[in-house]
Amino acid sequence: MSLPLDAATVLQALELELEHEPVDAEQVVDGSPTTGIAALTELDDWEVGVWEITPGTVTDVEVDEIFIVLRGHATLQRGDGSEVELVAGSVGRLDDGEETTWVVHDTLRKIYIA
Repeated sequence: MSLPLDAATVLQALELELEHEPVDAEQVVDGSPTTGIAALTELDDWEVGVWEITPGTVTDVEVDEIFIVLRGHATLQRGDGSEVELVAGSVGRLDDGEETTWVVHDTLRKIYIA
């Protein structure tokens, strides 16, 4: 089954202006990161959207998600101690309840399916 997104919508995801808000202070480890989010479409029980975070370090508890990094650079630290570098083109999966730390070096923008 294909998603109802055309080429213009995908291109817009790269340049889509997102309204940013500060990350909850309880999640901030370092810096003053902000996040922005925009839902693009829904497919059955899945939401497809764009999410962005500015530099800093934050903790999170994840939901089931698949993502593709559009631009930026971050180090994703997982609760099991593993780390992965995220750059444009990286594809990843997050599991519901997973505890993570995001060390964002350059503003990271991703498409998510959650």
